[in-house]
Amino acid sequence: MSPTIRSFDARLIAIPLSRPWGVDVTSVSVVATRVELSDGVVGHGFSWTPTIGGRAVLALLQYDIHDAAIGRDADPAALWPQLWRHLHEAGGGGLTTIALAGLDLALWDAAARRSQRSITDLLGRRHDRLAAYGSGVNLHYSTDELLAQVERWIAAGFDAVKIKVGRPRLADDVERVRQVRRLLGDDRRLMIDANQRWTLDRAVEAMRALDAFDPAWIEEPLVADDLASHAELARRIGTPIAVGENLHTRFRFDDAARAGVGVVQPNVVRVGGITPLLDIAADAADRGLALHPHLLPELSGQVALALPGDHLVEDVEDAAFGTLGALEDPSPVEIDRGTLRSTDHVGLGLRFRGGPR
Repeated sequence: MSPTIRSFDARLIAIPLSRPWGVDVTSVSVVATRVELSDGVVGHGFSWTPTIGGRAVLALLQYDIHDAAIGRDADPAALWPQLWRHLHEAGGGGLTTIALAGLDLALWDAAARRSQRSITDLLGRRHDRLAAYGSGVNLHYSTDELLAQVERWIAAGFDAVKIKVGRPRLADDVERVRQVRRLLGDDRRLMIDANQRWTLDRAVEAMRALDAFDPAWIEEPLVADDLASHAELARRIGTPIAVGENLHTRFRFDDAARAGVGVVQPNVVRVGGITPLLDIAADAADRGLALHPHLLPELSGQVALALPGDHLVEDVEDAAFGTLGALEDPSPVEIDRGTLRSTDHVGLGLRFRGGPR
C-alpha cells in the first residue's frame, strides 16, 4: 500500500541578496515546506518568488493545498494533476503552480530519501556533468561594472555568459554587447536577455543591430504572454528566441513551440515542480527544441542531469542558495570551471535555514 500524506507545513523566509538585482530587489522569498508521510518518511521542498507574491504562495500552501493534500496518496506524479485541477479556479498557472511546487518538491524529496538516493539517481541519471553559464541581473550596471563581471566569469572558466539588454537607447545596448563580445572573443557563447522590455518593432530593430555579435539566443524579447508577436518576430529575425521563465504550464510551452521559439527555459518552481517539468522536457525533446532550465541551479541542475540531451544550467552570480548561506547543509551541486556536478547527498539536498523542521 502506498504511503499517504500525514502532515504538511510551510514557512516564508526572506533571503538577502549579496548582489542586489535592482534598487527594489534586495532579497528573494522562499517558502520552505515539509511533508511527513504515513510511513514516517519526511521530505523537504520549497516554493520561490524573487520579488512579489510570497505571502500569497504561503496562503495557498497553508490552506488550499494543505487541506486538499492531507490523506492523499503521496505519489507526486499521480497527485499533481489532481491538485492542479483543484486549484484551477484560482488560475491555471502563476501563483497556483508556484505554490504546487512546494508540495511536489517535498514529495519527490521524500521518495528519494526513502530509496536513499539523490533526486538525479531516482529519476535516472543520464549525465555526470553539464555545462553552466554565467548570468547576472546587470542592466543597471555601468559598462565598466558589466565588463568586470564578464571578466570574473571568464576567470571562473565559463564558456558561455548571458547579459541583459533593453536600455532606453538602443545605441547603449549595441555598445555594451560590442564590448562584451570583444572581451569574450569568438569561441565563447554570448546570450542576451531583454526581460520582456521590447515591442515587436523595437525587437526587430534591436536584433538587426545585435545580430552582428552572434548571440546564441535572445531571451524574452517581448511580453511573455504575447506569443502571437513572438511568432511574427521569429519570422523576421535570424537569432533563436528563448522563452519560458514566465510560462507556467505545459500548454503554454506547447503554444510557444508553435510560435516558433527555438529555446525553452522552464523554471522548475514556476511550472509547479519536478512532475510537470518532466512532461515539458519530454515535449521539448519530441519537438526538437533546446531546453535550458531557468535559474535555481541547485535544483534545476540536478533534474537536468537526468534529462536526455545537452542542457546549459544558469548560474546567476552570487545568487546560489548555498552562497547566500540559506541552506542547512552543503549545496547538492557544485559549479567549477563552468561545469555543474552533483555532490554526494540524499534527496533534493535542499533544507532552508528557518524552514519547518
